[in-house]
Amino acid sequence: MALNLKPLADRVIVEPIEEQEMTPGGIVLPETAKEKPQKGVILAVGKGRLLDDGTYSPMEVKVNDQVLFAKYAGTEIKIKDKKYLILGEKDILAVVVTE
Repeated sequence: MALNLKPLADRVIVEPIEEQEMTPGGIVLPETAKEKPQKGVILAVGKGRLLDDGTYSPMEVKVNDQVLFAKYAGTEIKIKDKKYLILGEKDILAVVVTE
């Protein structure tokens, strides 16, 4: 599905990855008892931060990067029953590198 959102400046659109949480005894935790996800996949990136000289600082992340972000960062939006986050690049803590 194409996402019809284009983030501005140094913002990104992230689809959070909801991991199913289970207790050591095998009980699946309900949605209300889960921690907020802190991992997601970048779906769109803005141009970058606008500098004083009128140029843009390039983004360090790109579409399809899997990232870790601050727990309560960003603005949550819901489109067609799917949750997305709009985050500033500064709220992204790391890119997950798979080898």
